[in-house]
Amino acid sequence: IQKLCDRVASSTLLDDRRNAVRALKSLSKKYRLEVGIQAMEHLIHVLQTDRSDSEIIGYALDTLYNIISNDEEEEVGNTLSLNITEENSTRQSEDLGSQFTEIFIKQQENVTLLLSLLEEFDFHVRWPGVKLLTSLLKQLGPQVQQIILVSPMGVSRLMDLLADSREVIRNDGVLLLQALTRSNGAIQKIVAFENAFERLLDIITEEGNSDGGIVVEDCLILLQNLLKNNNSNQNFFKEGSYIQRMKPWFDVGDENSGWSAQKVTNLHVMLQLVRVLVSPTNPPGATSSCQKAMFQCGLLQQLCTILMATGVPADILTETINTVSEVIRGYQVNQDYFASVNAPSNPPRPAIVVLLMSMVNERQPFVLRCAVLYCFQCFLYKNQKGQGEIVSTLLPSTIDATGNSVSAGQLLCGGLFSTDSLSNWCAAVALAHALQENATQKEQLLRVQLATSIGNPPVSLLQQCTNILSQVKWRGSKIQTRVGLLMLLCTWLSNCPIAVTHFLHNSANVPFLTGQIAENLGEEEQLVQGLCALLLGISIYFNDNSLESYMKEKLKQLIEKRIGKENFIEKLGFISKHELYSRASQKPQPNFPSPEYMIFDHEFTKLVKELEGVITKAIYKSSEEDKKEEEVKKTLEQHDSIVTHYKNMIREQDLQLEELKQQISTLKCQNEQLQTAVTQQVSQIQQHKDQYNLLKVQLGKDNPHQGSYSDATQMNGIQPEEVGRLREEIEELKSNQERLQSQLAEKDSLIENLKSSQSSPGTNEQSSATASAQDSEQIAELKQELAALKSQLNSQSVEITKLQTEKQELLQKTETFAKPAPLPGESEVGTATKTDVEGRLSALLQETKELKNEIKALSEERTAIKEQLDASNSTIAILQNEKNKLEVDVTDSKKEQDDLLVLLADQDQKIFSLKNKLKEPGNPV
Repeated sequence: IQKLCDRVASSTLLDDRRNAVRALKSLSKKYRLEVGIQAMEHLIHVLQTDRSDSEIIGYALDTLYNIISNDEEEEVGNTLSLNITEENSTRQSEDLGSQFTEIFIKQQENVTLLLSLLEEFDFHVRWPGVKLLTSLLKQLGPQVQQIILVSPMGVSRLMDLLADSREVIRNDGVLLLQALTRSNGAIQKIVAFENAFERLLDIITEEGNSDGGIVVEDCLILLQNLLKNNNSNQNFFKEGSYIQRMKPWFDVGDENSGWSAQKVTNLHVMLQLVRVLVSPTNPPGATSSCQKAMFQCGLLQQLCTILMATGVPADILTETINTVSEVIRGYQVNQDYFASVNAPSNPPRPAIVVLLMSMVNERQPFVLRCAVLYCFQCFLYKNQKGQGEIVSTLLPSTIDATGNSVSAGQLLCGGLFSTDSLSNWCAAVALAHALQENATQKEQLLRVQLATSIGNPPVSLLQQCTNILSQVKWRGSKIQTRVGLLMLLCTWLSNCPIAVTHFLHNSANVPFLTGQIAENLGEEEQLVQGLCALLLGISIYFNDNSLESYMKEKLKQLIEKRIGKENFIEKLGFISKHELYSRASQKPQPNFPSPEYMIFDHEFTKLVKELEGVITKAIYKSSEEDKKEEEVKKTLEQHDSIVTHYKNMIREQDLQLEELKQQISTLKCQNEQLQTAVTQQVSQIQQHKDQYNLLKVQLGKDNPHQGSYSDATQMNGIQPEEVGRLREEIEELKSNQERLQSQLAEKDSLIENLKSSQSSPGTNEQSSATASAQDSEQIAELKQELAALKSQLNSQSVEITKLQTEKQELLQKTETFAKPAPLPGESEVGTATKTDVEGRLSALLQETKELKNEIKALSEERTAIKEQLDASNSTIAILQNEKNKLEVDVTDSKKEQDDLLVLLADQDQKIFSLKNKLKEPGNPV
């Protein structure tokens, strides 16, 4: 080995180093210690330096695996005898493996190097690497887990093994992840969020679900590791809808021949996985959501089918009953469904009845009977409806007189009074669960009457239980009968004064209990004495003093005379000091290794824990203290009732405030919506106005001037160009008139000149005759010209007047927009256009009118909402003031209560000091 190690360390040729490592591998199994001590450092060096050669890396990993692993199947062989020497050698080999593992992981880089080698796809590297890392985790799991957790992408690299196409590596990868996830919540979360659930469920489906091989079992165990006590992963599993994928696991069919050993194992682990999700130790919210999902996807129905099927192996049936129990525990919908399940018999019987028949049948396996009891307890847990149905089957009005069918209540009574002590215990505990935290059913059960024998009058169930206790004394294994009956009576009488009165009404009960407690019996009878003390203590604590002969004070005096208070308390303490008491108080499931351990019920241990202290106090209290305590209780109850009343009032007012706030917010929203609507309507009205003006302009353009200024043209608006043109014509006519008047003035001046020249003297006759002839001709011409000018002037004046009147008419009609009268010469197209425009204008006017009315209505509604808001605000202010007053009252009440408690504490202190003084020497007590 030394030579080989030297060759590995010093050889320069790769082939030489490879051959040396191969030789070390062959020696490593037989000479594990020597190879481990001398070669480990060299092998690690090979892993670091020769990564390029997969063959030498594979040999090195195999050698390290042989050194560290404790698997010695090949060495041990098929030896049947295991003597002390072999056991010692096995222990030594385990120590050796852990020591070598410690040396290997001392340098964290070695584990990181191994993780990097797992990324190699080569089979000869990856497979030995997986085996070596698995072995390291088995030897020193927590330390290796911590190294992998802090190494970058460490867990992610290992998750890639599940996707390897080579089944050997994939299957060993599952085993590696099993060791990696054991008891490490952080790694469990990382693996779950690396899509482990999806990959594992795919592998289970590929392998054939429950019909698959050991690979399915390994995957299921890994799923258990990821889910057990890990609320985060359970929630992730549920939200990922993976519960629905569990349903096909339980499609086992009706064939009786297909139950191989591996299938039984697979189904067993599958059922345990379902129980992990609905375990009573999980948070209640998470459990109920998983229970809901299991019912909705049909998983519960599938389990009930297996429950009622024939040919199912006993251990699978037992585990199925336990699984159904926890799926229905405390979830009303599932409990109701389970109550409706019928067994495939003729006639059909409820599944509960069939299961109870197995529970009270002493020929059935013990574990199966325990499972049925657990199922019945889970069915009744927080299920007052189911409790009422069970108790009702015992009441006289519901019992089937024909005897054709057996009810659950009749089976429980039959088991309670049978000769089998285990049936007695199971029936008593089952009946106690039907009364758990249900005062109504405790009172109803007092009505149950039993016919003990022909000719004798019927006795009550309570009386029959006490008769059996007082008449017969069992010894040895029959202790279960007495313990079961005493647990039933304690549960029945607790928190039920009416049942206590019925119990005390039988004059034989109290003497029997005091006699049992006062006896000095062996250790096996001490438990019965403790239970009798608890029952008597319940009869005192929950006594309403309705029976004069068995009032609280008289019972306490009886205890002091017959037993002694200290002795009574000591016997009462025997219950909680019993070795099986703490075992039963841990889990709700009645899981007993053998019938001898079947003593306590889980719910009963909680009752003992609750009542032991208060009964001790009640025994030591004097009558005066009782009276004072009752007075204080009454005062406190009054205060509590007042506080409760005010709390209810405050709660109601808070609800009213919330409603009013919601109304205010609703009204605000409505107000905002209405304001938005008003804004929209205003904008729409503005748009309609703009459209109206645009239509007016367009209509003016569509109807041009047609030769004369018609009324239609005037109505639709005179264009500025036409008005300007008319004004220009008028101005031109005016200028022509002025020009003519100036010409007329010139002619007049000429005529005047002529007249003056005609009248002047000093002309000769010839010239005067000639001139007169010429003048007369000129005058005639001038007169003619003047007449023509006057006529022209008159005509122009008439035309100007006409144009001015026309202009005035046009201006007036333009301003007033008078309604046009159709012209006789207008075309049919023009008439249609005018009619269409008039219709559109009238529709716009009508729409505008409606919008104005709507705006008016909206503003009125807004005013009403504002008034309602003001009223709500005033109501809120009033309620707030009233709430403040109530809070002040509650504070005052709490102060009064605190003062009373202080007074009580002072009184207790005084009594205590007086007692101490009385106990001093010399003072008679």
